[in-house]
Amino acid sequence: MVEVCANGVESCIAAQDGGADRVELCAGIPEGGTTPSYGEIKVARRVLTATRLHVIIRPRGGDFLYSDLEVERMAADIAVCRDLGVDGVVFGCLKADGTIDLERNRYLVECSKGMSVTMHRAFDRTANPEQALEEIIDLGFDRILTSGQQPRAIQGVDLLAKLNRQAAGRIILMAGSGVNEENIAEIRDVTGLHEFHFSGRESQPSAMQYVNPNLYMGRPGANEAALDYTTARRVKATIARLLD
Repeated sequence: MVEVCANGVESCIAAQDGGADRVELCAGIPEGGTTPSYGEIKVARRVLTATRLHVIIRPRGGDFLYSDLEVERMAADIAVCRDLGVDGVVFGCLKADGTIDLERNRYLVECSKGMSVTMHRAFDRTANPEQALEEIIDLGFDRILTSGQQPRAIQGVDLLAKLNRQAAGRIILMAGSGVNEENIAEIRDVTGLHEFHFSGRESQPSAMQYVNPNLYMGRPGANEAALDYTTARRVKATIARLLD
């Protein structure tokens, strides 16, 4: 099962053309993914006719310690996703000590009934991943997206394999972060996992003919004369390596 992290409708279309089973639609990729807009979700749902649509529910970048107001917004976004026919939602709440926030996650899982529910890489910031795994299973999540608590999944294969053995089929573990054509088969072989998450993005030049060299819309020094999108070519190439 292949899931593509899509940063917009264009990337959703490329993921579908490349043969992805599912997309996780995100805004705010430089922040690690935030909730996309209503319009982005609505149009993505329209164009994705052969690929399942999951949406990240994350009101901001930074940590996963959420206030009551932030959880209220997350619940509202989940309701929007249901109304738009989204197949699944992706979220995760932690406590200050690095444990799973059972109360808030339980509430959001209840809000998500009828949709698939994934715990995102908040899991990778838990203090005790083995304990967190058991709690996430008990909460009723369908899967966990994880890099094995390392910057890249290829670096976390030992923990991924250990957690997969512990899960014993009770929940799906999906390897993500830095998964690409060069390492996806190795991650599969070492961990025994069967779901993989990657972006397959490539940089494409902006069509702008004039750019003000003295002004940045975001972080100074960022390359704002290029746009990064998933390409069908990279999705196909990564899937081909997985199927070799």
